Amino acid sequence: MNYIKTLIFAMLLCLQSAMAKGDGVTIEHLGVSNTLVRVNTDCRYILLPCEEANDDARINILVGGKIQETIYVRLAKSKTDYMVPFDLTPYAGKTVIMDVVTPQGRGSIREAKNDVCWRGITASNEFDTTNREKYRPAYHHTPAYGWMNDPNGMFYRDGVWHLYYQYNPYGSKWQNMTWGHSTTTDLVNWKHEPIAIRPDGIGSIFSGSCVVDHNNTSGFGKNSVIAMYTSAGTSQMQSIAHSHDGGKTFQIYEGNPVLTQDSEARDPKVFHFNEETGEWNMVLAHALEHEMQFFASKDLKEWRLLSSFGKGIGAQDGVWECPDVFELPIEGTNETRWVLLCNLNPGGIFEGSATQYFTGVWDGKTFTADTNAEGKIDTKWLDWGKDHYATVSWSDGPDGRRSVIGWMSNWQYAAEVPTMQFRSANTLPRDMSLFRGDDGQVYAICAPSPELLKMRGKASKRDSRSTVGKSVKKYELPTENDGVCEIVMTVDPRNADKVVLALTNDAGDRVEMDIDAEKNIFSMDRTKSGLVNFSEQFAAKTWAPTFGKGEVELRIYIDRSSIEVFGNGGRFVMTNLVFPNKPYTHIELNAEGGSARVSDVNIYPL
Repeated sequence: MNYIKTLIFAMLLCLQSAMAKGDGVTIEHLGVSNTLVRVNTDCRYILLPCEEANDDARINILVGGKIQETIYVRLAKSKTDYMVPFDLTPYAGKTVIMDVVTPQGRGSIREAKNDVCWRGITASNEFDTTNREKYRPAYHHTPAYGWMNDPNGMFYRDGVWHLYYQYNPYGSKWQNMTWGHSTTTDLVNWKHEPIAIRPDGIGSIFSGSCVVDHNNTSGFGKNSVIAMYTSAGTSQMQSIAHSHDGGKTFQIYEGNPVLTQDSEARDPKVFHFNEETGEWNMVLAHALEHEMQFFASKDLKEWRLLSSFGKGIGAQDGVWECPDVFELPIEGTNETRWVLLCNLNPGGIFEGSATQYFTGVWDGKTFTADTNAEGKIDTKWLDWGKDHYATVSWSDGPDGRRSVIGWMSNWQYAAEVPTMQFRSANTLPRDMSLFRGDDGQVYAICAPSPELLKMRGKASKRDSRSTVGKSVKKYELPTENDGVCEIVMTVDPRNADKVVLALTNDAGDRVEMDIDAEKNIFSMDRTKSGLVNFSEQFAAKTWAPTFGKGEVELRIYIDRSSIEVFGNGGRFVMTNLVFPNKPYTHIELNAEGGSARVSDVNIYPL
């Protein structure tokens, strides 16, 4: 009798372990940490419930008993923060099983079955990407959903700017690195494209670059687009893929990897085709060695080392990443210099991640940096804020332009900012050139790309000239579209010690920007800007040299969660995230220690 009861109980457990949800999803619990999810591929998506605080579950996608791909998802245990889609389109007409291994310990199958994700997994033909975030930017590029970091593979062709980026389509924290893809014809309006390159058997798809192979040097076809990137598995290796539809889809090269080393190296940037030698030049970040390596290749497949640069030079406190190299004119002269961008994390001027750069000479084999009057190589910063990283440029830009874009965040707190549907945005696109400072050194200019002028509405406030002193002068900001705007003005400190500009609202939030006339420094303090307590490293004050005395010309771009300041035509730039409780409604000005003049004030709704 006891044997029969035991047998019946075991049968009931077996029946309970398979849960047919009636929507094309069947769930079979195999143990306290292993579950099979059988899916109906007649639908386009399987929607997976996520809980941000959980660890990643490993999900092997099985077709015919073979692993097709592996993804990592923070499956919901006690609550669902958001849903992410798994696209079934590549497996249409096939039987798909998700073999799920969850990391959380369980005392019994019954306990494991109580996770809310098992009740929330659904099959669907649609996935709603309608914005649900208060702080999603109005005019900066963001992913439709999921995590984004470094821009990758950027190139311009036939009137279209292609932006690829490090992307996690299965959650809002770093994982599952693929190349996401967006395009634009005007650097303002972005179109989300299908994922371009997915992880394969030799690793995740880390950062890299694209070039248009106009002369078919690679053998993949004339005008094919060649992507070179880091395959990040157990080791970091360099691989390539090729596209014959203008960068929409890529085929992985069967001979990958094309470059291996016995130490960590990543983020290849193919930056130049040398007509004299018939060779491509590429720079690679030798990350832990704090140096950049230069290579050459005739076919983008076989590479030889030319030289290295960086040992003991510049900021050395963090790993070196995401390099770029290009030649730029020096304003007002017939001279040019080569620029080497070097992103590092940590070790930025205000802690965390940042972009430093070097100017100098590239002779086809070696980069030699400019030195100062004392014969030393200065450390130069491309942006003086906390939230500007992984800056790289578009190849084949129109009219010889060198346009760049960066990741608008900081590794110190990027995964903690108060959004969940998506995480991270790109900076505004910027056009670069060079100028010679009063000290004789060559410095970078990063000016807002001219296409951004198209965003301007009719100026809501115009003021040709005003004098400001101790009393606060207020200008109202636009109220529509959450107050996003561009503020343009010229500030002449005259006999004042300091001029204070503050963005404010009736919630008590305040971002203070100061111009120190004696030290010729511009600063921004976001310690009271709104939400700051999600990270101890977020509240900060940043500063920049103004590269000049007297008048300071400002263009200030305000979006729902960021402020970008371009000073003196882009001679200094400062990018900082902010999360105000309410949109900023006023900009207030006053002067300390004397009077100042403010002129040509224009406030444009965007």
